[in-house]
Amino acid sequence: MASAPHTPLAAPSAAVSVTCSSREYEDDDGGAASWSLSSGTPSSSSPRGRRLPPYRRLLHDEARRLRGERRGQGAGAETPRWVRRTEGQMARYIEDDRAGHVHGRHVVAAVRAARATASRPPGFMREAMASFVSKLTFREMCVVLREQRGWRQAQEFFSWMKLQLCYEPSVVAYTILLRLYGHTGKIELAEETFLEMLEAGVEPDAVACGTLLCAYARRGRHGDMMLFYAATRRRGVVPPVSAFNFMLSSLQKHRLHGKVIHLWNQMVEEANVVPNQFTYTVVIGSFVKEGLLEEAMDVLGKMKRSQIVPEEATYSSLISLSARHGRGEHALRLYEEMKDHGIVPSNYTCASLLALYDKNEDYSKALSLFSEMERSRIVPDEVIYGILVRIYGKIGLYEDAQRTFEEIDRAGMLSDEQTYVAMAQVHMNAGNYDRALLVLDSMRSRSVKPSPFSFNALLRCHVAKEDIAAAEDTFRVLTKYGLPDVFCCNDLLRLYVKLGQLDKASALILEMTKEDVQLDEGLCMTVMEVCCKSGMTEDADKILKEMHNDGVTMNSSTMVSLIEMYSRNSISVIREEDTSSKMLDCWTDSSALSTTLKSLLDTPAGSSIACQLIRKFSREGSTEEAKFLHEQLTELGVKPEDSATATLIVQYGQKQKLGKAQLLFESASTSFPVGGPVYNAMVDALCKCSKTDEAYHLFMEMVDRGHIRDAVTISILVTHLTKHGKFQEAENIIHGCFAGEVELDTVVYNTFIKSMLESGKLYSAVSIYDRMIASGVPRSLQTFNIMISVHGLGGKLDKATEMFTAAQELGLPIDEKIYTNMLNFYGKAGKHQEASLLFSRMKKHGIMPGKVCFRRLLTSESNVISIEIDQRNE
Repeated sequence: MASAPHTPLAAPSAAVSVTCSSREYEDDDGGAASWSLSSGTPSSSSPRGRRLPPYRRLLHDEARRLRGERRGQGAGAETPRWVRRTEGQMARYIEDDRAGHVHGRHVVAAVRAARATASRPPGFMREAMASFVSKLTFREMCVVLREQRGWRQAQEFFSWMKLQLCYEPSVVAYTILLRLYGHTGKIELAEETFLEMLEAGVEPDAVACGTLLCAYARRGRHGDMMLFYAATRRRGVVPPVSAFNFMLSSLQKHRLHGKVIHLWNQMVEEANVVPNQFTYTVVIGSFVKEGLLEEAMDVLGKMKRSQIVPEEATYSSLISLSARHGRGEHALRLYEEMKDHGIVPSNYTCASLLALYDKNEDYSKALSLFSEMERSRIVPDEVIYGILVRIYGKIGLYEDAQRTFEEIDRAGMLSDEQTYVAMAQVHMNAGNYDRALLVLDSMRSRSVKPSPFSFNALLRCHVAKEDIAAAEDTFRVLTKYGLPDVFCCNDLLRLYVKLGQLDKASALILEMTKEDVQLDEGLCMTVMEVCCKSGMTEDADKILKEMHNDGVTMNSSTMVSLIEMYSRNSISVIREEDTSSKMLDCWTDSSALSTTLKSLLDTPAGSSIACQLIRKFSREGSTEEAKFLHEQLTELGVKPEDSATATLIVQYGQKQKLGKAQLLFESASTSFPVGGPVYNAMVDALCKCSKTDEAYHLFMEMVDRGHIRDAVTISILVTHLTKHGKFQEAENIIHGCFAGEVELDTVVYNTFIKSMLESGKLYSAVSIYDRMIASGVPRSLQTFNIMISVHGLGGKLDKATEMFTAAQELGLPIDEKIYTNMLNFYGKAGKHQEASLLFSRMKKHGIMPGKVCFRRLLTSESNVISIEIDQRNE
């Protein structure tokens, strides 16, 4: 019978042809019976009338016996190879001298005799095998060689084997010996055997080369392995996929993930070897360890195109890596794909997803995943419970977090430091720092070894409680683990600043400078604040320059905060020292403020951001800081935005500091051409300081220069001119706005109408109102109230009534003021009945009349009574 293909790497029994047989079934008298393959009836040589098991039962029983022998043997168990036979071949197989065994009796005896030499001194093999001379074929000798358990017996038997007449140099025998040497770690003997094979003129095939590669990989000799692999590739030999799997797995176990990726590329691109599931799993794992998500997903795509379903561990590692890369949606798609394949997620996968939901603040999905774990009977571990505690704390379910923590404790699972710290952080977020300290104390009392992670939480508690002594003790403990991180340094510095311990803060900064602590943005801000408050301007400049030299960049918001801090502290120093010019020169020449400001101006929209800070200072009333920053920008040759200059001028006007407003206006106009917002702001400041003539002249100058007239400024100026009786100037502005087609709003029209009313030009007031309607400007309640006064003073009570009715029809909320105005004109006109009806309607609509309203009503009543008395006396 022909020999099966030679694959020694697959299983120990693969070196030679292996058939499937059963043990000998015997009857009660001990006689053996054979059965035909087709019917299961006894053959002619069988005793008549005996019923023996059919052939299929023979196969099933033998398979069951082999499974029992292989159970618990792991990957090294011998696996039977099923061989298809005809009925005649099967009959001869059962009737030969093997009695149902895989090999003949003489082969089994030879195996036992060779193995028995293990207890004898070296060189006893010839004597033990003397009775088997010329009785074993070459193939049977290969079987005996393969069945040896020790490398010495295999070596001696191979030496005896080469002396037999039927021996001929073959890659099969050498491959079997290579495998035995590889299993026992005799790499040097394996190398000598391989060289002997080459000297014997035997060309090594892919299996032989793969066997030696597996031996190298099993012992971790990766340098020799890669050299030998390169040699095999030069000879045009491509190792089988099983050899590549051994090599890849060995490299991965030794964390040589870069070499795994390199060998993978050679395998698929140069050798064109078809990977199997194990190959894909190992390679994806190495890509994940290297953080190469896109490459790992490419390999997963090839795996799925080969119709190979990934394992749970593969999905789990990809989900975790996607979450670390911020690819939340990608991780969720992988999880859904895994569920579609019916794969039950592990605790690690669930923990990765929960951490992702926690990071994205998608707490509803996190809780639903936990419910899904309960339905799938996935028992959560302490890590998952710790994440759940943290999520409960973030959404404010402090009682649920505490209850979960207690459940972990009762279940005996509370042993991880991170779980204690998670519960302590929940208490800290709720402001319960005492309870957080109790949790951390209980951790130490249970002999849970603390790390810097728990000491960081402890430091945060002491800082929040403003306990300097305890915070300093904790910080000293942290220094034993190495230099504390920037967050710990920042927490302690903030505590020193808050409690005014600037000496300790300065000492800590100097210590950080000696230890070359890399400052982040938050710590940089705190350090700069300490330097400014302590007058350590040189140190601030030095730290800032070091940051620039080290390539530490700050974003715009951080630079703005830093500039704001510098400005506030410099102004406070100026006020205390009362040497403004000297201090300003110091800060302007080479201060950290100038450096930071220049850095900000170099960023996109940096000038706009600096002007926003000027506007912020101005609106807060910090005009000195706003002016200081305004001057810094000007000296750097940067024109502040007109809106920033205008805001500062308006604030000066509100504080009645007209002189400073005028100085700023003049300096801004001298340095750079200013626009309409600055003129409008100066007009507003002059009006607020009752300088209406100067405001009017400046406004007209602005008009002559062609600047845009602001509606708010026009309204303010016209109001002040009217208030001071300068009706002609107000009218000039009104006509100028109409002639210049200035865009006016409702407030400006109301101001114009009221100005004409105050000046007694009722016809002009009506004309402006008509222009307002024609322009489509919406009318307000104040518009109608003013027009009621215009028509009332003009004696046109019916027109005033129409205005009142029009206001009601537009759905405007009629207030007590407009009712009072109508009652006043009804009373003056002697319309007692109409006044009474309007008063009743006013109360019906729930509007409570005030004192003025009652006074107007009483005046109306007294006028009517006086008229009646006069009529009776006549």
